[in-house]
Amino acid sequence: MSLTMWNVRFSNEHEDVDVIYASHPTMFSLKIYHGGEFSKFPGRQYVNGRHSYIDFLDADEFSVHELDSMMLQLGYDGNRKMYYHFKKPDSDLDVGLMALGSDGDVCKLTSYVPKQRLLDVYIELDKTTVCTYFQSPGGSNVIIQEIEDDGTPDYTRVRSRGSSSTKSSCGKRLELDWFPNHDFNIGNDFDKTISSEHALPTNVDHSMSQGIDSIHEEPDGEDGCDISEDEDNGSEDDDFYVDEEDVLHDVEVDMNDFYVNTNKDLEWIEPKSNLKDVTDEDNENIEILDNEDFDSISEGEEGIDRIRKSKLRALRKKNKEIEAIGSKGTHFSVGQAFYTYKEVKKAINNYAVERRREISLDKNDKNRVKAVCNGTIPNLSFSTSSDPSKGTTVKGKGVKSMSRSCPWVLYVSKWREEDDWVVKTFNDNHTCLQSRKIKACTATYLSNKIVNQIESNPTIPLKALQEDLERKYEIGVSRMKVFRAKTKAYNQVMGDYKIQYELLRDYVLELQSMNEDTTVKIDVEEEPNLSNMETRVFRRIYVCIGSLKKGFKAGKRDLLGLDGCFMKGPYPGQILTAVGVDPNNGIYLVAYGIVEAENLKSWTWFLSCLGDDLDLQRNSNFTFVFDRQKGVIPAIANLFPCAEHRYCLRHIHENMRVNWKANVFKDLLWKCARAYTVPHFNNAMEEIKSLDKDAYEWLKGIPPQHWARSHFLGRAKCDVLLNNMCESLNNQLVKGRDKPIITALEFIREYLMKRISIVQKEIQKCNGPLTPYGTKLMDANKTEAAKCIVAFNGSQKYQVTGHLCEQFVVDMKERSCTCRRWEVTGMPCKHAIATIWDMGKNNEGDGKPENYTDPVYWLDTWKKMYHFKINPINGRNMWPKSLCPTVLITPHHHKQIGRPKKKRKKGVNEGVRITDGEDMVKFGKLSRQGKSVKCSKCNTIGHNSRTCKGKPASVVGGSKKDKKVKKSGGEKKAAGVDKP
Repeated sequence: MSLTMWNVRFSNEHEDVDVIYASHPTMFSLKIYHGGEFSKFPGRQYVNGRHSYIDFLDADEFSVHELDSMMLQLGYDGNRKMYYHFKKPDSDLDVGLMALGSDGDVCKLTSYVPKQRLLDVYIELDKTTVCTYFQSPGGSNVIIQEIEDDGTPDYTRVRSRGSSSTKSSCGKRLELDWFPNHDFNIGNDFDKTISSEHALPTNVDHSMSQGIDSIHEEPDGEDGCDISEDEDNGSEDDDFYVDEEDVLHDVEVDMNDFYVNTNKDLEWIEPKSNLKDVTDEDNENIEILDNEDFDSISEGEEGIDRIRKSKLRALRKKNKEIEAIGSKGTHFSVGQAFYTYKEVKKAINNYAVERRREISLDKNDKNRVKAVCNGTIPNLSFSTSSDPSKGTTVKGKGVKSMSRSCPWVLYVSKWREEDDWVVKTFNDNHTCLQSRKIKACTATYLSNKIVNQIESNPTIPLKALQEDLERKYEIGVSRMKVFRAKTKAYNQVMGDYKIQYELLRDYVLELQSMNEDTTVKIDVEEEPNLSNMETRVFRRIYVCIGSLKKGFKAGKRDLLGLDGCFMKGPYPGQILTAVGVDPNNGIYLVAYGIVEAENLKSWTWFLSCLGDDLDLQRNSNFTFVFDRQKGVIPAIANLFPCAEHRYCLRHIHENMRVNWKANVFKDLLWKCARAYTVPHFNNAMEEIKSLDKDAYEWLKGIPPQHWARSHFLGRAKCDVLLNNMCESLNNQLVKGRDKPIITALEFIREYLMKRISIVQKEIQKCNGPLTPYGTKLMDANKTEAAKCIVAFNGSQKYQVTGHLCEQFVVDMKERSCTCRRWEVTGMPCKHAIATIWDMGKNNEGDGKPENYTDPVYWLDTWKKMYHFKINPINGRNMWPKSLCPTVLITPHHHKQIGRPKKKRKKGVNEGVRITDGEDMVKFGKLSRQGKSVKCSKCNTIGHNSRTCKGKPASVVGGSKKDKKVKKSGGEKKAAGVDKP
């Protein structure tokens, strides 16, 4: 019986395939379900269909085209669209359904053949109700056959990371014969029908989304030796207050692949290639010219020298051919040449580690190197003597160690008249035992081997790296040696902290040469010793890239947020930033700098540099938003006395929570701040006064022009109450704040460069006169404007009545409304929009509220703002050399005791973060999780009475316990019983 042709077997015929294919390991059968459809998820089933069997299939020859032929034999038209799926053995149709549309899918199917001889295949006709072709519940290793086709549509895959999901473009198409020109789109329902008119789902059930194109990361379960960043459930700079009106609309920038190297003496480590050398035996005798081989004989050489060099070249060529045939790794041969001593030493160390031999240098000078093997040689002798000099007896076998008895030796020396190092003597015979403790395997050696691995995964855990090195080289490596090697490799990738201060001036020249009109200022410590003309101590640096400067001015919004965040590492400091708001309510960094600390001098220096770049004068009507940091208020008052100051409301609330923790105070504080008119503000303040007079007096001490919209001026065209623009930027810069100074500056520059490119792509998708954020505000105001009633006074003023008979006056000549929203934000309020519509009905205008919007919300303004791009810069070896006679050195700093902290210091009132609301209920009772404990003895928060060490607080009338003691004592005294 021949087993080379498949056969169709109907459902009523039963065969034991395990018995039939017992002697044929690659043969299998298919149980094909066809003519039906899948039911909805969950509990998915194949209904309204039938099944047939296909026998005598060979796993080595099976393909999707054979399925096409099977469907034709089962009676289906080849012009219909068909979708093939197969079910993984021992799985159900909810999670085990896989695509069967490419060679990769066929390989997955046939991988189950050795253990499972009957596999289930499901067919869908014309349309599909599942998404196996583009989302695999089995994991992220989905192999898709690509087709070169310019008309391929773009698909979107959802990858889950924790609870969030990000989308990535995927321009792939499956090679399916049945629908070569079929298009797919993206939809929103998991069980929605997929066809040329329908969409592919992006929202998948949570139980299945955990395995869909997931990003698998190494856990950070390491101790203090690891240099990776600490994990935190929340953002490291989680200073956001959830408020719908103050949410920033920003884009995501991927900085995971960022790295920069600025080391001057870095040795290039060439990555290993996975491609094998392929030799053509038919052309092995054909001579091929090597244009990069300079090992030729000079015409001036004659006699013995010429003959000797010719023979040496032939010997080296022969040795190379032998090495190519032999095993991989480091090889030595007599006549082998090295250019420098470092190459000789490197080759010896590589040989020692690869062969696991204890190689040491017996002679080592500037003209010769002699390497010998100090491995242990076992001396097996049948002896019964217990004399230690004759070896240790173990069951009649004595084992004796002999020193320096291994015959392996390597002698390399340099010709006196030449510069090459040549192998003169080499004995490759080892009689010793291999060892797991190799002296040549140092931290420096390992760092050169793992530098590519650290470059691709800088946060790899020490334990994983240690296990990988021990498995690769089969030697023992201590944890501290791995830590030192990882640190050195990390410094090679990211740069050294001290060296980067010396190269800072070169970096500045390169940055200014590639980006026109860029301002960079470096401030140094005053040198007390005037005779020192070689070094200067770094203090501060200020950077304002020319394109950012031009873009901010094109945005037409005179508002900047000021903030600082900590630098981490051996030389900590502060990163000061000045961040604006773009027309789409996104962040726009204007200038940044690194200073020694956040104080009056550093802020004054930073703001003076910023004022020079933005042409700000003492009488400039500018608006600054900040968190009342140390020194920033007097610095602004001194440099820009006419500027408007706004305090971040979140930090005001944090200070208020110290004494008034109830949520009612938070709500009333926000009610005061959100009020646009002074009467509404006063009414809200009276509510606080009626609730707590002390809270009213405390809040009254803060001038309302710094935190209430009712007292804001209309110059900035922005009603922002929070400094979220700076906090959002600080959150993006977390991964770059523990880097050396140039690497940290480059992280910021590259983030901004990528962000501008991403925003430009978003701009190209927009249509209309306003930005997406401006359109959203306009639509919300239009909805409310439809409920307003407009009355015209015959001039330029209108009376508008709104909800609950609220009445305001709109002046179209001044473009203002007594509700002050139009004046403060620059966006027509609902009363103004109702007036504009009424004017359009009476032919007094075009009736389009968008034409009365301030330019800060225009789409054209957004385009002009991001028209200016940040140019990339060259690598370290291409930087110009600074002509400054002095060299910058590291700033003054005293190393702190203990391991440097990487998490943000949380505020006093920041409680324990509760991630799951179900944890608050335990055994039917409300948990006290996240609640502070108050001592009943001293009334202090943070401990209870059992652990109290302070004095009892004076309570009027005494506590219950004191009253009880007094009462019992008085009763005893009355009864005439003395207390012992």
